[in-house]
Amino acid sequence: MCPLFQSRAPHPLPAIEPVPSEFPKINGAEIAAATYGQRVAGDFYDSLRVSPERILFGLLDVAGRRDTNQLILSAAQNIFRTLGTELFSRPDINESDAMTDLCLRLNRGLMEAAAGVHSCPAFIGCYHEKFGTLCYTNAGHTPGLLRDSTGIAELGSTGLPLGLFSHATCDAPTVGLEKGAVLLLVSRGVVEGKCKEEKVDDLEFGLERVKDRLRADSSPTAQALSGSILKSVGEFTCEPLVPDDLTALVFVRTA
Repeated sequence: MCPLFQSRAPHPLPAIEPVPSEFPKINGAEIAAATYGQRVAGDFYDSLRVSPERILFGLLDVAGRRDTNQLILSAAQNIFRTLGTELFSRPDINESDAMTDLCLRLNRGLMEAAAGVHSCPAFIGCYHEKFGTLCYTNAGHTPGLLRDSTGIAELGSTGLPLGLFSHATCDAPTVGLEKGAVLLLVSRGVVEGKCKEEKVDDLEFGLERVKDRLRADSSPTAQALSGSILKSVGEFTCEPLVPDDLTALVFVRTA
């Protein structure tokens, strides 16, 4: 925590706001997200049911500010929802192939909407309710953090950020989620959050602090955990103004 956090109380930190998204109800699991301060950059997050047993969710970081890249954000959401439903709706699909196809077509759609190169790191996952498995791809995004009984594992990059090369592809591995497992996704702004206090040697919040918070946090719900993660970043930065989006998305297998 920044040493001067308490002394700066007259300048309150921005509110941690739940994402106004209609996340689907999931059998034996839950998903939630929170943002810190005003949404000024290109974080895009969504989740929807794409079949009777599959839930698709993702966190994308579209380069640029929200007031100038709104068309690109809209294109990303449209592709994510319409194509995601089309690719994952059939019961007999190969989820890895479907995820790779979704990323490829998202990649090209972003480039078309931007009329050129436009970087978009992305983490996209598809959870299977019956099997408790997660097929995911990480296109140059901050690593997903998976906490279970063995500790915390990083779900690192499986390909380049979207929007850079028209034929770039991403691998899509699958992991099993045990009961009580937690997947935490955070935006780049969380990891790069800076403390302005000169006495702090490590000025960035960093991924290790995110891990430490996740390791120690016993919040009972996905919504509570997402807010708790962002609160810790706000305490560290001691800043009432946020220059970039800070977003946390949490998926919890409850049964």
